[in-house]
Amino acid sequence: MNKQAFIECIAKLIPRGSRVLDLGCGDGALLSYLQTHRDCTGYGVEIDDKNVLACVQTDVQVIQLNLDEGLTMFADQSFDVVLQIDTLQHLRNAETMLLETIRVGRLGIVTFPNFAHWPNRLSILAGRMPVTKRLPYQWYDTPNIRVGTLSDFSGLAYKNDIKILDSFGIKDAKQIRVFPNFRAPTAVFKIEKK
Repeated sequence: MNKQAFIECIAKLIPRGSRVLDLGCGDGALLSYLQTHRDCTGYGVEIDDKNVLACVQTDVQVIQLNLDEGLTMFADQSFDVVLQIDTLQHLRNAETMLLETIRVGRLGIVTFPNFAHWPNRLSILAGRMPVTKRLPYQWYDTPNIRVGTLSDFSGLAYKNDIKILDSFGIKDAKQIRVFPNFRAPTAVFKIEKK
């Protein structure tokens, strides 16, 4: 998927002028776009030295922090929006971080690779772990420590009393709302505390 098109697709979900916390912000490209095009302010959280440097070079405020240690440095509801864009699948404490997302933010936006996308299903039927554009790693070298589907996330949200405001899939930077669990390589959820 084209990175810029994906950024623009996600940015449309974030209210103009929001105070944003971007968890696992990578090189800060999304937060930089939000600052320039949506009048947002906020911080990125990143652990990788190279990505932290990239954020600093593009004037994105970044905090170097291991998300597995939690978000105790942030007060309840201190951000309008907390983003977990392709972060959840890398975390050991995914459930805890999901709860932290809605504690720290009034609104959470979470995306992750949808393991139920039809090419992945075909790979499993053929007896192999999927390797796709969205999941480009072999089973033995993937940075993803967990895989999930839109249905799995909905179940986790229900279990934790998290309100899903919207959910859909993304394919080629377009929203997929009809059978997204089958048709979309990326799952997207907009959530808040009940």
